[in-house]
Amino acid sequence: MTSSERIFQLRVDALTGNSEWVVVEGDDDSPSVDLATTSYLDMLNDNSRNKAYRLAIDNTVTRPCSVLDIGSGTGLLSMMAARAMGIQDCNDKGRVVACESYLPMIKLMRKVVHCNGMSRKINVINKRSDELKLGVDITARADILVSEILDSELLGEGLIPTLQNAHDELLVENPETVPYRAITYGQLVESSFLWKLHDLYNNELCASDGIRLVPTELSSILNVKPQQYPMHCDSLQEEIKLLSEPFKIFEFDFWKRPDSHGEAEILIKAAAGGSVNAVISWWVLQLDREGTVFYSTAPKWIKHLQTEFPGDRNWCDHWKQCVWFVPGKGLPVSKGENIHLRAVHSDISISYSLKVESQRTRNEHSIHGDDLQLTLSPEKIATYSDDNWRNCVLLAVQNALYGKDSPLCFVVDDSIFLATAIARLCNTSHIMLLFPGLRERGFQYLQANAETNHFSADCLKLLDHRTDCISINDTDGKKIDLLVGEPFYYGFETCLPWKNLRFWKERTRLERILSKDAHVIPCRGILRVCAMSLPDLWRSRCSLVNIEGFDHSVANTILGACGNLSAPKEGPMLPFFVWQCGETKELSERLTLMEFDFSKPMSSCSGKAKVDFTKTGVCHGFVLWIDWVLSAENGIIVSTGPDHRHWKQGVKLLKTPMAVGSQDYTSSVDGHSVEMEAIFDSENGDLSIQYAFVQ
Repeated sequence: MTSSERIFQLRVDALTGNSEWVVVEGDDDSPSVDLATTSYLDMLNDNSRNKAYRLAIDNTVTRPCSVLDIGSGTGLLSMMAARAMGIQDCNDKGRVVACESYLPMIKLMRKVVHCNGMSRKINVINKRSDELKLGVDITARADILVSEILDSELLGEGLIPTLQNAHDELLVENPETVPYRAITYGQLVESSFLWKLHDLYNNELCASDGIRLVPTELSSILNVKPQQYPMHCDSLQEEIKLLSEPFKIFEFDFWKRPDSHGEAEILIKAAAGGSVNAVISWWVLQLDREGTVFYSTAPKWIKHLQTEFPGDRNWCDHWKQCVWFVPGKGLPVSKGENIHLRAVHSDISISYSLKVESQRTRNEHSIHGDDLQLTLSPEKIATYSDDNWRNCVLLAVQNALYGKDSPLCFVVDDSIFLATAIARLCNTSHIMLLFPGLRERGFQYLQANAETNHFSADCLKLLDHRTDCISINDTDGKKIDLLVGEPFYYGFETCLPWKNLRFWKERTRLERILSKDAHVIPCRGILRVCAMSLPDLWRSRCSLVNIEGFDHSVANTILGACGNLSAPKEGPMLPFFVWQCGETKELSERLTLMEFDFSKPMSSCSGKAKVDFTKTGVCHGFVLWIDWVLSAENGIIVSTGPDHRHWKQGVKLLKTPMAVGSQDYTSSVDGHSVEMEAIFDSENGDLSIQYAFVQ
């Protein structure tokens, strides 16, 4: 590796939250950065996408010319273009320039291109497209642009500024492009599930515990960020009420320079009465000029779009639908009423506002951007809206505080709910806050919300250093009576479930200032496992071989392939919302694999379980999660399993799917079982799984 190819990688210690930039050494023959959590593998396993691009490139690149591939990834589109031209070398008559800014992908692309014998046909450049210089990086403006710089919203990866620069600096006038055009569509829906993902204010009005995280006088203090949220809406089909027909929103032509700002005023007739809780949107690509090749991210219930734009699109995780939440309880509409929707796009996003024709626009809970505002993820807002979750947490805290006079309580994570609950339940408590992610903004939020919840902000203290630096002096000579966490660490919501064992690490660091009878909530963590059929997820993560005629097997290790791997390789465990993973089926009971005892300092540990299959089917892997025991005495447990949709689970996919149970579906299940062992490493927070199928 040359000095110019050194990779500076930000590494985060999951158990401490500490981060540092490190130089990753290595050469092009070994993966230097873990790309398993990216969407590259899933994208390359999307056969419908790959076929559509191949057909469109074959229709467009019909002569020797100059082709520019922006954001080229593994170089698949560049190789398609070079093959379509039939070029033997980069020359003046026909050339392909592939630019990719992410160095790990450049390293991988060079290997893929080399393995396919195309190193002399494609000029690979490690730069952003807006860094390319005519006469230096490329000899002349390109005749054809091929690109795949699209996210689920369409614009989030910088499509507009990239196209603007390309048309200004890199492309000929009126170039050919693949894709040729993109059109966004939307539909108005009613959904109580989507409502609870953003409207904590109105959901709290139904709560009986008296705690108000969103007070009436400060209704904009706690919100989700106003944006479109990618989501597999097919999984919600049975609980969504469609309130309109699909409608066209924006059209973006790749072959001409796009505008940075655009607006659309759309009149929509309500197809049914109800409350509009969300706008669900998707897009359709027209990949060639003639309009013969299309790709759509529409949900499955859009039958007429599937007929108009034919294709065999399977479940994939790299492109989903998008959800825009309508503020508050939603917009009430009657069947046949006209709804005005105003859509606005910027360089990188699309936003919406809407009103019924006979009413003025509702602004009760709109975002004003005041200094006290906190933004949390939709899943965290929904958790705080969950009566059962709130009751479990409050009961455990109430029991722990019973009989304590002026207790010292320590919130080690980012839980504004626990801090508020303790202050409200015990007005003599002293509460120390670590708030490692929220920091001062979380503290200011609690101060602003104190009066509404009937406590004095004087009982709160935000610590300005890490737990490994905290001493008895910071607690005024008093030891901790109650140490709590949800656990929830702001900014780490998408991590594997056991990364929240950071709570155990923090508790361990505070061992010296815990009182002898200190309560720790949660007091225990239970690692649970279930064998599942996950055909869609397995297909999207299986190893790559031939993609439209190009060998990609060299990419499997670095992209974290799981299925169809050669022995003894194993794929990584990855975090997913299992309920959004397409077709799923539980094949075994939910079993305890290992327990973590938070009453003791952190240590490495292991556990074993025998998983017996209770249903017939094809096992694609194991789903793992943690159930948090808030009170062992009272049996108060909060589960984060696959039927609790506000948390991600960890998924371990098999190299080869295994048929389990009886193959005669009329008889009882009598097939395989699995012996599993889990090993937790307290040094780095890693969890390893070993398994063996047995008769």
